[in-house]
Amino acid sequence: MAREAFPPGATLISVLFSTFPLEPSLAAMLHLAALDLYRRDQGAGPVAGDVVSGRVVNLKKSLALGSIAGPAFEAELDTARGSGKVRYLLTRQGLDLMGVSPPLARVGKKAYLN
Repeated sequence: MAREAFPPGATLISVLFSTFPLEPSLAAMLHLAALDLYRRDQGAGPVAGDVVSGRVVNLKKSLALGSIAGPAFEAELDTARGSGKVRYLLTRQGLDLMGVSPPLARVGKKAYLN
């Protein structure tokens, strides 16, 4: 699929579920936290900003939603609007655009999409 076919920002992060509306700055923060966990092949890490704090968990599995696929993450957050949960994935297209390859610990392992 050509890059132009994706909506702006969809090449980086795809939100599967959120209990509250995501501001672009929060989506960018979640993207960076997930990218860091993915690169280091870590299980979880904190996320914090001016009006948000919480934890991002690397689910260490890939998910597919139609033609969008990539590593899955979950965040439990406390914001000015209350507490909530976000499930999302980093898209393979976005990882490729950023030059990020799978962590060495997972290269060669079989990946199942279900």
